[in-house]
Amino acid sequence: MDRRETLKTILLGSVSIPFLSKIPRINSTDNLKPLLSEETMMVSEWDQWPDMEWTGPGFWGNRLQDWQLRDGKARCSVTAPNRTLHSLTHQVNGESRNLQLSVNLELLSETLSAEDKIGFRIGAKAADDPVPVTFEDYRRDAIFGEGIEAGVQADGYLFIGNQKSDSSISLQNPIKLTISAEREGNNCHLELTAINSGDGTFLDKINVSDVDPQSLNGNIALLSHFQSDPTSADSPSVLFSNWMISGENLNHDSNQTFGPICFSQYTLNRGTLKMTTQLAPVESIENHSVELQIQQNGVWQTLQTTLIDPLSRTAHFRQEYWDSDEDITYRIRLELPLKNDTREYFYKGTIAAEPLNSDELKTAVFSCNSHYGFPNQEVVENVKKHHPDLAVFLGDQLYESHGGFGIQNSPVEKAALDWLRKWYMFGWSYREIFRDIPSAFIPDDHDVYHGNIWGQSGKDAPVDEGWGYAAQDQGGYKMPPEWVNMVQRAQTSNLPDPYDPSPVGQDISVYYTDWTYGGVSFAILEDRKFKTAPKNILPAEAKVMNGFIQNRDFDIKQYYNIEADLLGERQHTFLDHWAADWSHAAQMKAVFSQTNFCTVATLPEGSIIDQIVPSLPIPMKGEYVTGDAPTVDMDSNGWPQKGRDEALKRIRKGFALHIAGDQHLASTVHYGVDEHGDSGFAFAGPALNNIWPRRWWPNVQTDHKSLPGRQKNTGDFEDGFGNKMTVYAVGNPVQTNREPGLIYDRATGYGMVIFDKKDRTMRIECWPRYVDPEMNPEGQFDGWPITIKQSENYGRKAAAHLPELQINGLMNPVVQVYNERDEDLEYAIRIAGNRFTPKVYQKETTYRVRIGDPDRELWKEFNQVSPDDSTPLVCNF
Repeated sequence: MDRRETLKTILLGSVSIPFLSKIPRINSTDNLKPLLSEETMMVSEWDQWPDMEWTGPGFWGNRLQDWQLRDGKARCSVTAPNRTLHSLTHQVNGESRNLQLSVNLELLSETLSAEDKIGFRIGAKAADDPVPVTFEDYRRDAIFGEGIEAGVQADGYLFIGNQKSDSSISLQNPIKLTISAEREGNNCHLELTAINSGDGTFLDKINVSDVDPQSLNGNIALLSHFQSDPTSADSPSVLFSNWMISGENLNHDSNQTFGPICFSQYTLNRGTLKMTTQLAPVESIENHSVELQIQQNGVWQTLQTTLIDPLSRTAHFRQEYWDSDEDITYRIRLELPLKNDTREYFYKGTIAAEPLNSDELKTAVFSCNSHYGFPNQEVVENVKKHHPDLAVFLGDQLYESHGGFGIQNSPVEKAALDWLRKWYMFGWSYREIFRDIPSAFIPDDHDVYHGNIWGQSGKDAPVDEGWGYAAQDQGGYKMPPEWVNMVQRAQTSNLPDPYDPSPVGQDISVYYTDWTYGGVSFAILEDRKFKTAPKNILPAEAKVMNGFIQNRDFDIKQYYNIEADLLGERQHTFLDHWAADWSHAAQMKAVFSQTNFCTVATLPEGSIIDQIVPSLPIPMKGEYVTGDAPTVDMDSNGWPQKGRDEALKRIRKGFALHIAGDQHLASTVHYGVDEHGDSGFAFAGPALNNIWPRRWWPNVQTDHKSLPGRQKNTGDFEDGFGNKMTVYAVGNPVQTNREPGLIYDRATGYGMVIFDKKDRTMRIECWPRYVDPEMNPEGQFDGWPITIKQSENYGRKAAAHLPELQINGLMNPVVQVYNERDEDLEYAIRIAGNRFTPKVYQKETTYRVRIGDPDRELWKEFNQVSPDDSTPLVCNF
């Protein structure tokens, strides 16, 4: 009998559960103690903790905001369905014996019906929702676990599954529930007992026999399930205290905790270390302290002490003049004064030596992380085999649906805890990727509870007109500004300091910046925050909905010159500066942003919105889907077209590769502004978990020229906005014959970008999440790897060349070329070697050429350089 059938049998009352040798029935904690040992016993210890919005490191609450500690007891603060509090350190397995659980409870809710119940959930295992179960993990079970429920109904009847007692008990006084499981041949016997927890008076019991032991395997949780009256949802339902779990051969692992130190991320930039540590909600504990320590000569030294931010629950550290020549072991130390003692907790990792002298810099690229594959252990294991030097998470680290229950958007404090639960799930999955290497995170629309977002420089979205399209289509942020800043503080405060920290509207902070690490300079953009909402700028006749034009007769290509922002002038100024700046030994450049600057996506011809994407059939490998046409999705950075071109013209001046997320469809393209391929290359990585499996199946005519040796959906195209792009590879969803298909058939995975500083190349790799790169080194998505030259990131054809530069006394200098007609930078690059022939794009003007080493402020300059002059320019240092 499979698990689902077993649970069905129990709930319907024909109970069948292996187990356990004979054990005495117990009615009190005192009788329980002789059966226990420290190795197998779990005791909640909530009476040792002060009041706080968290139940401790050994527990996981669904939802986080629904479980607090009050007066030494765990309180479920809502009267709502399916609220559970899981023990993380103890699970039941097939070898377990003498299972016994007990807890004291006090009913708080006054709105009651027979459907409402409190007690235990035993054998909690993730069922086939959201995806079929193909792996087991206590973390997944803690989020999605279903199991046998036992306890007391709100009308006073004891129950185990669908069996209930013959009479009811009073819930006006606190009671103690105890459930024991003992072996009876090949089956198991369960007995649930209720006593008055004040005087020990026996109240009632219920027994169920012939229970299949496999149904008990899994997590153990407390349950508060109320569904009678939604008007009372915000009222506390129950208090739990003195929760104990015991039994021989239980799975017991004291390391299976989460928090109070959850994870840390850091960057190292130009000698400055910035670290953000994410903590559980323990900020209210008086006299707490958080320390950043490093180990030197076997001794831990404290570098900085700080407090926890009260909304984001983060601690922030900044250390200047960091010596990055060698690996340094760090740890975060948290000191929490509890009621009877002071406890300390640690989180340990490595601040890696900056790989300045290495020929390669390996960058792991991630985005779009739904909960389908939680806890994503295969991703962590496979990524670590690449030995990346840094990791970047480019948006949608979480979704509104993460972990179930949707979102809570008010009040702000509860909404912050709602978001933190989802963010904790992200860190629980991926923290081992970025524990020991630097990492960058940038939030995208779903990170701030938007389906799409056009930030309009911090505008307030009018949620009084509705939470969905009606609000977001008018631009701005639906959530309060302090909440948005909380999200950004948690995800981006470890980034290097912003280029211009001036906040936007509603005092929302900014984080766009540059990060130089390992000889590569990265520009980190905010391509949502300043973007104009299309509904606010396009004619009403376009009928914009969710970024799609509903009027089939409206031609968006005719509105190229519309005054709409993409990056905005502030980020244009930043990119102008960044393209010219090659300091701190930068040898190559790349741009990180949420989404790419074109729309690599098709839908069945005639589609005017994309809700059908999740339901589109997944083709067999090798099948070409016909009948599609390019989409006109203004959520992508293909719109506004003029803003897109202005961004690309700046980015290409630094010969930079563009790396993005968001699209749920991996692609490598070569951008074009005036001509195909006149700008840089872009890599949009695949989704980690794909809730929106976009595809690229353009209508390929007989005269279309695909790229040699590549699939026929490659080559020169225009997207739905008329933007030029040369498609090199696309990771379309295909049937993999792997389960669960909801994960694997949707082209999920991650990217690796390897910057070869010696050869000045960039190798783009695109890996399915399930492929072991050591066992199957050829297992990338079709079309990858792709290696491009640094020079190809400014693919514009030269109109002429300046005289050759011959540089003496300085190897690998920076060369800046300015057009003297308007003093605009044409481009800047750190050349390889000491000879370089600059290309230029106009013959009828002269140029200023600067050559030097920005780290030593050592420059030589040539003015009035003409393309007509063939005499070499000799530069002596």
